[in-house]
Amino acid sequence: MDALVPLIVAVTGLPALGIAAWHARADDAHGRGTALRWALIALSILAGAVGLYFAAGRQAAQVVVVVAMVVAVNALAVSMVLHLRRGGTRR
Repeated sequence: MDALVPLIVAVTGLPALGIAAWHARADDAHGRGTALRWALIALSILAGAVGLYFAAGRQAAQVVVVVAMVVAVNALAVSMVLHLRRGGTRR
C-alpha cells in the first residue's frame, strides 16, 4: 500500500514523456528545445515519485519531496512558456 501513491505519481509523468518524444521528431532546434523541457518535466515527476517511495511513513520528508517536485515542474513550465514565446524560425 505504501507504493500506491508513488506509482500513481510515476504514471502521471508518462504523458509528459510521450509529449517529449512527439516534439523530438521535429528537425529544428525549437522542437528539440521543447522536447527537452517536456523530458525534464517527466524526469522531475519520476524523481518525485522515487522520492515519495523512499520517504514513505515520514510526513516531513514527504512534504519536502512534494514541494521540491512542485517547484521543479513549475520552473520548467515557465521555462517552456518562455521558450515557446521566443518562437522558432520555420522554413
